[in-house]
Amino acid sequence: MCGISGWISYERDLSLESSTLAAMTEPLACRGPDAAGMWLNGHAAFGHRRLAVIDIEGGKQPMKVERDGRTVLVVTYSGEVYNYRELRAELEGLGHIFRTSSDTEVVLHAYLQWGDAFPGRLNGMYAFALWDPRDQELLLVRDRMGIKPLYYYPTSDGVLFASEPKAILAHPAARACVDADGLAELIAFTKTPGHAIYKGMYELRPGHTARVDRHGLSVRRYWALEAREHTDDIDATIACVRDLLEDIVARQLISDVPLCSLLSGGLDSSAITALAAQRSSGPLRTFAVDFSGQAENFSADDLRSTPDTPYAHALAAHVRSDHTDIILNTADLMDPGHRRAVLAAHDLPTRFGDGDTSLYLLFQAVRKHSTVALSGESADEVFGGYRWFHDPSSVHADTFPWIAAGIAGGFSGSTGTRDALLNTGLRTELDLDGYTDRRYHEALAEVPYLPTDTGLQHRMREISYLHLTRFVQILLDRKDRASMATGLEVRVPFCDHRLVEYVFNTPWAMKTFDGREKSLLRAATRDLLPSVISQRIKSPYPSTQDPHYAQALRAGLQAVLRDSDSPVLPLLNTSAVAQASTADATLETRPGAELVLGLNDWLRRYNVTLEI
Repeated sequence: MCGISGWISYERDLSLESSTLAAMTEPLACRGPDAAGMWLNGHAAFGHRRLAVIDIEGGKQPMKVERDGRTVLVVTYSGEVYNYRELRAELEGLGHIFRTSSDTEVVLHAYLQWGDAFPGRLNGMYAFALWDPRDQELLLVRDRMGIKPLYYYPTSDGVLFASEPKAILAHPAARACVDADGLAELIAFTKTPGHAIYKGMYELRPGHTARVDRHGLSVRRYWALEAREHTDDIDATIACVRDLLEDIVARQLISDVPLCSLLSGGLDSSAITALAAQRSSGPLRTFAVDFSGQAENFSADDLRSTPDTPYAHALAAHVRSDHTDIILNTADLMDPGHRRAVLAAHDLPTRFGDGDTSLYLLFQAVRKHSTVALSGESADEVFGGYRWFHDPSSVHADTFPWIAAGIAGGFSGSTGTRDALLNTGLRTELDLDGYTDRRYHEALAEVPYLPTDTGLQHRMREISYLHLTRFVQILLDRKDRASMATGLEVRVPFCDHRLVEYVFNTPWAMKTFDGREKSLLRAATRDLLPSVISQRIKSPYPSTQDPHYAQALRAGLQAVLRDSDSPVLPLLNTSAVAQASTADATLETRPGAELVLGLNDWLRRYNVTLEI
């Protein structure tokens, strides 16, 4: 997987800047605990931290191609190209000579062969930078779905780039400054493509490249969702989904290190696990997360009608996996060290509260046994699994459907708002409703349609697009940061662009042909799963129901109010915070409390300057 960093400057000799590059690269050590590398020459400096997954010995980076004793191309690369073997064979047929077995070297030669068209040939999750010493040009590339992150920060004479903001902020030219637009993006339940929160910093959009030369920086789109006529009948559609899933999982099982599957007992993770188990040479390792006492004392809510554990165990028994439950408690979730680690992983206050901490702790535990994990992430966005896909009031609301459904505070099921404890002046300045409305209509303006898209089909194409370009980015970013903070590579088969394109263009009536959510996925994998799994109603990633957790949040709010140096205090409605810190434990207080505590730690530890 790995972490990358770099600096392009056309007005200075970067071969003398190894200490600055090292300072940018070191914060990414968690993404790549196995090795470190730097390459500096003239106007370019590349850093790399490696998580060795394929070609352990030969895949060291930054990697270069030399011809006639001269360096013609250099790459610092993060991710996996799953079709690298086919591309390598094609390139060898065209005369290219390889010295390693890594997918990294395939990327280098693919660019040399096909130029700017080469990203369209890649199947995988990736973010990388290529430097051409001859033309003095940098090319940044990000995968189609934005599975791997890539940030950049233009300077007066070039650019800084990295896998995560922390690496860019380690450079003396970058400032941790956030204006009103950035704070609104942070608090609102949106993920605007390209927006990086920090002023002056950008996230390269999924499916885009950025080229930097002496004339400046230009961004180009190489992939986007397109509206295409779907001609398969229902049986052929189900068969195509199954064929795609089998091919995708087979490709994503390639690894030279231990691999496992994340298993919640839901349809998505169970389908991936079952497909992987079929191809595993021995028992597949599987892992699930749970909270102490929750399986025995589970209480159904609006989002979760059943606990995960019995279903995870049923699927594990069905495929005979080597299964482990990771059991967490409130002390784990509120541990200051764990919360600091989660903040450091995200570089921002988190959106999901205990869900982000528990995900980090799950990945930390999994990493003790495996280096690579398969995940069922993104199936709901692809196949229409969330309950608001099937709620007319949410579907037809003039906003993002997940916001209309009342989950702006996160997946806790709360209708509380994250900004509830901020002061009135700040809330007026940020105008979160207006900000969200602008972002929503920007997204709608991008949606591709067919002339035959009318009525419900027209609206459901919009709903699907919003999820595949906005909502999924929230979850993919969360998954990447939590996993890479522990040195675990998590692969997401449902984000394969071939599957995404095919299902995006499948009519909504086919996606719900049996009157249920995710009809196509259920039909395509029914023979692999026990009926208790294939018929299970959607249940999101779990959240702790322990009342002690809410009590711990209230204690945290009280500590903020007691400390006159708390940097978040000027942003707060202190009377509302005081009331929330003494209120009975309710879900409605959690989103606001999580935001206050997260903002306080972030402002202090990142020395953030607010321009609002």
